[in-house]
Amino acid sequence: MSGKMTKKWGGFFRSLQMKLILVLMVLNLLVMAIVGTFLLGRVSSFYYDEFTRQMNAVFTDSMYHMLQNEAKAEDGATRLKDAVGAFSTSLGINSNRNYYILSGKTGAVITGSEDEASIVATPAIIAAINGRIGQETRLSQPYWDRAVPVMDENEVRYIVYIRDTKQQMQALSDQMFFIILQSLLVGLAISILLSLLLSKQITMPIETLTKSAKRLSKGDFENRPEAYSNDEIGVLTETFNNMAETLQQTLETVNGERNKLETLFLYMADGVTAFSGDGALVHINPIAEELLGVSAEDELNFESLYGELISLEELLKFAKDKMVERDFAVSGRNLKLMFAVYGDNDDGIITVIHDNTEQFKLEEARREFVANVSHELRTPLTNVKSYTETILENPDTPLEMRERFCNVILNETDRMTRIVKDLLTLSRLEYRKMDWKISRFPIAKSIDNVCQAMKMEMENHKHTFIVEMEDDLPVILGDRERLEQVLVNILSNAVKYTPDGGTITLNAGKEKDMMRISVSDTGLGIPKKDQKRVFERFYRVDKARSRERGGTGLGLAIAKEIVEHHGGKITVDSALGKGTTITFTFACAPKDEGLVQE
Repeated sequence: MSGKMTKKWGGFFRSLQMKLILVLMVLNLLVMAIVGTFLLGRVSSFYYDEFTRQMNAVFTDSMYHMLQNEAKAEDGATRLKDAVGAFSTSLGINSNRNYYILSGKTGAVITGSEDEASIVATPAIIAAINGRIGQETRLSQPYWDRAVPVMDENEVRYIVYIRDTKQQMQALSDQMFFIILQSLLVGLAISILLSLLLSKQITMPIETLTKSAKRLSKGDFENRPEAYSNDEIGVLTETFNNMAETLQQTLETVNGERNKLETLFLYMADGVTAFSGDGALVHINPIAEELLGVSAEDELNFESLYGELISLEELLKFAKDKMVERDFAVSGRNLKLMFAVYGDNDDGIITVIHDNTEQFKLEEARREFVANVSHELRTPLTNVKSYTETILENPDTPLEMRERFCNVILNETDRMTRIVKDLLTLSRLEYRKMDWKISRFPIAKSIDNVCQAMKMEMENHKHTFIVEMEDDLPVILGDRERLEQVLVNILSNAVKYTPDGGTITLNAGKEKDMMRISVSDTGLGIPKKDQKRVFERFYRVDKARSRERGGTGLGLAIAKEIVEHHGGKITVDSALGKGTTITFTFACAPKDEGLVQE
């Protein structure tokens, strides 16, 4: 509490109001001091002039002759006393002013208006002893005096000495000083009161402006001061309001642009970082944090992020007129960094970070796809060419062998046809150019048709085929042929990759509004690291084993596209050496949608 009061009063003494009060008080003190000094000086001068006038009026030449005649008598001192006493009124003799008759040789008091007096020799008395009239009185002396020598044949016999103690003047000066002091105090009180009123008139608008400026600094543009006068303060108030309005509009414009930039940086697909000229981080958007694997809360700067690629000095040197690009690999990502200098005086660096990881993957997938297609077609083409050349070059080849060779050529041609057909199907699915034949159909009947078609192949491999279907399976709205193709592809893989004499189980049921079909086998299984890639085109866990069994590596990729088009998903669960389960789901049909296709 004491600290707050000290701070409050300290602020008051430094305020404009206090300064105005002090100025008026000092001005009042100066005026009263000058007036008092002048008046007191005039009083002293008046009494001194009056004393001098009286002395000069009495001690004339005729008075000197009279005093000389009186001094010649035997009782000269007494006669001089009486003669001077006769002029006491003219001399202003009173309790504060007396006259004395002194010895002309020693200056000792012989008689006078006081019964007992002790007079110390003054400059005036010394001058009179030497035969001159002593009148060297100064205003600064504590007394005024006049010493007149009375001569007898060129010898100073007596001295008439007039002495004023200045008590009357001092009493009047004291009284006048007291009056001046009273006037000073009254003047100070009046000046304080007037200065308070005047300062309030001046400082209140300024205080209002100050409070408004503080609110303005905190972003409050609503409460603006009113101009109550047309003087300089009123003009200042109107100017302040105009400035506040302009500042508000400018801030709104700046905030709008900043919000646009923040939104752009926040949601743009590329990362953005900005640095000041000394390399301090100014801005980093969430995409940049994700791509670089950093956080805005970390102590980041240009050197820590990009120092291994290019130095700040080198960048400021080469990036003045063009953009500098660098490739950067971090956390398994392939990034392209584009640096540019902003500001007229190299204010800083902006870096745009583009993630090329998917492009690299797509390029790698493209190369792998071309290599796979080339490899898949090269083997059957080589076989077709070899067997055809053998037949053409050996016209005497036995008929049985020629027929066997022709069957090989036919099988290889069918194999190439399947590959091309599957590639066209996958291409149409990916580019949304597949002609879908959507209808309502009972899924149970489709499952039964596929199982009957696969039954013979199951028997050829001596597999045990178990079909588990819930009762009252729903009606499906979709492309019946494509969904049956999904089931055929999955069952075909189960047959191929399950050793003869294995068990394949098909389970079908409904889960809420989704249809679920699972195919499990007791085959070779899929390693954990390969399970997430089995739905990629041409991907095989064991390429040699797959080609041996006649697979193209496209069946599950096509199945995935068809299932996802029907609003479902397909998953794989496998254990190496124990078997594999592939499950896919798709939506059931609404109850009142179209007719059922048998």
